[in-house]
Amino acid sequence: MGLGITRVETLPRILLAEDDDTMRVFLARSLEKAGYQVVSVGLGTDGLPLLAGGGFDLLLTDIVMPGMDGIELARRATKIQPKLHVMFITGFAAVAMDKAQDRPANSKVLQKPFHLKDLVDEVDRLFCEVI
Repeated sequence: MGLGITRVETLPRILLAEDDDTMRVFLARSLEKAGYQVVSVGLGTDGLPLLAGGGFDLLLTDIVMPGMDGIELARRATKIQPKLHVMFITGFAAVAMDKAQDRPANSKVLQKPFHLKDLVDEVDRLFCEVI
């Protein structure tokens, strides 16, 4: 009698940090429908304890948030998980450009407004490069 072992593949895990409630729910649902596991937080400071637990493949964060901005969150996150990929989403191009030199090397910026398909395509592309 065979053992019938099934290979279990883990879904890529994304930590989403976005202070706009509507946008956060919308992005999380869209990424989940695309096949990703998403944990979302409304503040960068809420994401740090989750990152300390490890297990995330991507930090998807807004740049401009109250308290800790997305760039500081990414800086701390990549100290905790050096191989973590980071994607910034922002509606403030000037802020993104001014702080571009402060971004982690393994990061990308996606300018708002963007189509959800563009976001999913960028995330898919990132995970295809990782494999």
